[in-house]
Amino acid sequence: MRGRWKAVTRKARELAMVGRALASTGHPVLAQIVPMRFCNLSCAYCNEYDKVSEPVPLEEMFRRIDHLGRLGTAMVGISGGEPLTHPELDAIIGRIRKTGAIAGMITNGYLLNMERIERLNRAGLDHMQISIDNLVPDEVSMKSLKVLDKKLQMLSDYAEFHVNINSVVGGGFKDPNDALVIGKRALELGFESTIGIIHDGDGQLKPLNPDEARVYFAMRNRRKTNYAQFDKFQEAIAEGLPNDWRCRAGSRYLYVCEDGLVHYCSQQRGFPGVPIAEYLTADVKREFLTAKSCSPNCTIGCVHRISHIDHWRAPQTSTISPGGHGAGEPQLVQIQSGN
Repeated sequence: MRGRWKAVTRKARELAMVGRALASTGHPVLAQIVPMRFCNLSCAYCNEYDKVSEPVPLEEMFRRIDHLGRLGTAMVGISGGEPLTHPELDAIIGRIRKTGAIAGMITNGYLLNMERIERLNRAGLDHMQISIDNLVPDEVSMKSLKVLDKKLQMLSDYAEFHVNINSVVGGGFKDPNDALVIGKRALELGFESTIGIIHDGDGQLKPLNPDEARVYFAMRNRRKTNYAQFDKFQEAIAEGLPNDWRCRAGSRYLYVCEDGLVHYCSQQRGFPGVPIAEYLTADVKREFLTAKSCSPNCTIGCVHRISHIDHWRAPQTSTISPGGHGAGEPQLVQIQSGN
């Protein structure tokens, strides 16, 4: 009963978040924040971790979260690295909730157990996403259903937060049909099931082969349980086609790295590269109107889903080129704080 009541109140908060996002464009809808660059795994396709970093101190995490609150951020997702390796994760989740934001996290799930799930319940976690890449561990990824299935069962029995199981295609995985088995198991356990396409090292388009595309569309045609599923973004990617959209990174979506700097996303580090303590509402409003030249071939789904809220309004009036190297092509420059 407690879990059901939490689900009802969570949905009410999410609807209020969407209403506020539609009414006003002057605040971030989603920020992803990194408390740990360290990860306990070493997936071959991932460039978002290391094996040496120490956790960001708790008081510093509190300061960064409070600055996101100052900007009016509606959702804060904890990513990494592996968030569960941070010794003060429960307090970080509690601080996010204290700002009024919806609290989520992305994890590989390896460190979950019954006691940890109950702690996450008490901390106030709203959402958890676990990416499962294959049925059996291999040289590409250890995030397998064989290893994680018992932990998924514990989540089904004890978690009071929403759980999404994300399977993937592309990126060198041996059997794309694994995604179908993973998705079926997620639905059996009462979770949401989504599928993603592995991007290249720059977060750019990497078309699927025919077998991968078949599996992707089979997954997309199954039961949908979340409004985030209703976009056509990845369908174009599966077919090797660019998307025509308005990327609101740096505005509606922020990526705050382990050094406390705001970036467009995990694949465009260094731009704008401003400390979150110095990031202003004026920066949010400027980036809302700035088109990023990398967006047509982007595969970063979370940025697209958040930007989709505003697809119908405010044409972007300036352009910037992250990593552009062509002759005469405008280069992305560091944004000075306070502009």
